[in-house]
Amino acid sequence: MDGAAYNPRTPEEVFKDFRARRAGIIKALTTDVEKFYQDCDPEKENLCLYGLPNETWEVNLPAEEVPPELPEPALGINFARDGMDEKDWLALVAVHSDAWLLSVSFYFGARFGFSKEDRKRLFMMINGLPTIYEVVTGVVKKPTKEKTPKSNTKNIKSGSKSDAPPPRTAKPTPPPPKEEGDEGEDNIAGEEGEENEDEHENTLCGACGDNYAGDEFWICCDACEKWFHGKCVKITPARAEHIKQYKCPGCSNKRARA
Repeated sequence: MDGAAYNPRTPEEVFKDFRARRAGIIKALTTDVEKFYQDCDPEKENLCLYGLPNETWEVNLPAEEVPPELPEPALGINFARDGMDEKDWLALVAVHSDAWLLSVSFYFGARFGFSKEDRKRLFMMINGLPTIYEVVTGVVKKPTKEKTPKSNTKNIKSGSKSDAPPPRTAKPTPPPPKEEGDEGEDNIAGEEGEENEDEHENTLCGACGDNYAGDEFWICCDACEKWFHGKCVKITPARAEHIKQYKCPGCSNKRARA
């Protein structure tokens, strides 16, 4: 709907556009899910979910011109809203949104004559992010949540890179100094460390979908056990200390609607 106003012309500009639209759609399907659900009234005409370049979203009718300026998202997502389980419906919208974002990005690539290397670089940047479907459904493998008896600090992660433990699991203990004959054990320890690092990198924010970073404040929802950047759910470290059972916006909205 907004292709005429914004035309990225390099792989980096297209990727920036992709990330912004993706962020808007993730907000619709996670933190703004109550409003998104209400906007998708089955009594209305065919509706589409649009992610916009300013990291916002909108539910609207498709473009009137044929063909449209940009590829259109899945049509009629509102018709399936009351006929499916909400979780399955959100997952369906997420899958179609992933496909739409790719089509928009490579539409720009084709329109502005990206070379083979440009298209490959664009794909690699896009492929480095988890899909919207992975963020919404939580299918990406995450480390096991660490339990701390009689303490509400189990769902709070913050601090500097040097002292903040990664989400849901402790940092691997460094292997002892290598001695003669210990080459095999050293290799095993190294492999375990790499696996743990991979798990930490796969921990995603349930709101924006970005990966875990040790220098950021995170909080875990006690209902769905998803992790969130504090800034994404508007929770500060000081406020988190006084929360015994934290529920993310999505879980809170579900409870209110029920």
